[in-house]
Amino acid sequence: MPLATTATLLVLLFSIVQHLPGGERFVNHVGVVKAGLPLDVSLLRTPLSLYVPALDLPVWGALVQVFLVFGLAELVLGRRLTLVVAYVCTLAGTLFARVGVAIGPDHLFGFPASVAHVRDTGPSAAVVALAVVVAFRCRAWWTGGLVAAVMIGEAVVLPNLAGLEHVVALLAAVLIAVGVEVFGDFWPRVLAGVGAATSVATEARRRRSAGAVVS
Repeated sequence: MPLATTATLLVLLFSIVQHLPGGERFVNHVGVVKAGLPLDVSLLRTPLSLYVPALDLPVWGALVQVFLVFGLAELVLGRRLTLVVAYVCTLAGTLFARVGVAIGPDHLFGFPASVAHVRDTGPSAAVVALAVVVAFRCRAWWTGGLVAAVMIGEAVVLPNLAGLEHVVALLAAVLIAVGVEVFGDFWPRVLAGVGAATSVATEARRRRSAGAVVS
């Protein structure tokens, strides 16, 4: 499981670096996302922000989650789909935070301006999303339902940025899982059909050319 191993080592590396002298400033510049940052900066930092653990939480928890869930996803979904789910759902949460700050606390899903300066990093949104997609793929409905119930319960009991981002990641994961289920084999079938049609046309031209030479 090279993807899971690499992701786990990156979380460990960023955890060590950000506690070194001058390390926190370096990590802030390369992997820390906040809703108040310019959008282009946030988009550039989002890939690495997934591996930057929270400062106030034990890193061993993030390491175990990343290795187990990323590893299971890598085995069940494949590396490419695992990366797509992890980054798309993390990005969905990041963009949701920006929208929440923009609309303000007077709206249901709005946030006060102070949230714009809250550090928005960590692999938790990706872990939630991957767990849901794997459960969907394996038809583990009870497991997927339990993950969804816990995330929604967290958002209701503790309506903070992280909890709501987990729900957004959950919804994005469900959309991806359904999309892959419905359209996953569509383009491979189209490409296979195009290849077969091209082969038939090439063979027909070859036969016509051979017939013309003989005549």
